[in-house]
Amino acid sequence: MSTSTDDDPTLPGLRQRRLHDIEGMSVRILEAGFETPGRPLVLLLHGFPELAWSWRKVMPALAQAGFHVVAPDQRGYGGTTGWDAHADPATFRTHALALDALRIVSALGYRSAAVVGHDVGAMVAAYAALVRPDVFRFLTMVSFPFDGPPALPFDNADHAANLPGPSLAEELAALPRPRKDSMAFFASPEAEDDMLHPPQGLHSFLRAYFHVKSADWPGNHPHPLVSGSAEELATLPTYYIMDRALGMAATVAPDAPSPEQAAANRWLPDADLAIYVRAFRRTGFQGALNWFRCHTGAIGRAEIALFSGRRIEVPTLFMAGTADWGSYRKPGALERLRTTYPKLIGTTFIEGAGHWVQQEQPERFTSRLIDVLPR
Repeated sequence: MSTSTDDDPTLPGLRQRRLHDIEGMSVRILEAGFETPGRPLVLLLHGFPELAWSWRKVMPALAQAGFHVVAPDQRGYGGTTGWDAHADPATFRTHALALDALRIVSALGYRSAAVVGHDVGAMVAAYAALVRPDVFRFLTMVSFPFDGPPALPFDNADHAANLPGPSLAEELAALPRPRKDSMAFFASPEAEDDMLHPPQGLHSFLRAYFHVKSADWPGNHPHPLVSGSAEELATLPTYYIMDRALGMAATVAPDAPSPEQAAANRWLPDADLAIYVRAFRRTGFQGALNWFRCHTGAIGRAEIALFSGRRIEVPTLFMAGTADWGSYRKPGALERLRTTYPKLIGTTFIEGAGHWVQQEQPERFTSRLIDVLPR
């Protein structure tokens, strides 16, 4: 069961408070721009392994630009309580997290909001805009180009069924250097213990994980993929396509920054990293990992199937760092955005940033967001 304290530091212009009875939970939020009534609402949804804290550098500038800005610790994370990591995993499916977002907007007294999601939060934000475009009227996806529900099979009643071939997991495992997808690892029973109790310690593990997915790591030179074959996917960094025998702690350890590099990190100094360390030490990772269990399995396939063939009809922006492999790990997803999002504003890539773009380059990120957010 989740537990919480509310003693994490905040920054000038930010406050933290609780919204009670949000689908049975007490949701902790960070908030800015709350002093002036009637401002348009911007809801910020964090990714994995992050918290509302990941938006700390973005929120004051958005508030100064005239918005009421709210970032919750999502279900399974941080100071939000009332979820149970060991209950039915389906309570952590994308549908549930999107419903949480809807309840938050309503609890704050709004009929509509712009929603901005990073990483896992981008999937939740896109799903929310898909199912409730009347509420979530503007969408920004960050680092995760969700390319929409699957196509709806049509006029195929007389076609012979295609026999399934080997799965991608089987093809990755059969490579000369056996591999596995990190999404599948996060969904596995061993992921929680591997990351919560790594040999290098939780602080050092998270430091290495944030480092290798950032622009600081020299191995990040992303480019579009062509086929999505197992062989091609195996060219991605091992934090995405892992060696089959290793967990994530062992995967990132060889590329951890030196003590001198860690001490010089300006976008995630140790005091800021410590917020994440304390939060996950308190709650564990399983609540957060349950989303991957749903998304990669039958629950995820079933909950999106009803929306097959649907498009997301709200104005949409995609943003990512130029050093972020996440934009390309699903071949063709970026190109398909224009089909899925007929009101796509465009795609923006931020120089000097990797996966953690709103933390690595908050000024550039926020400037672009302010340019496009409806008022």
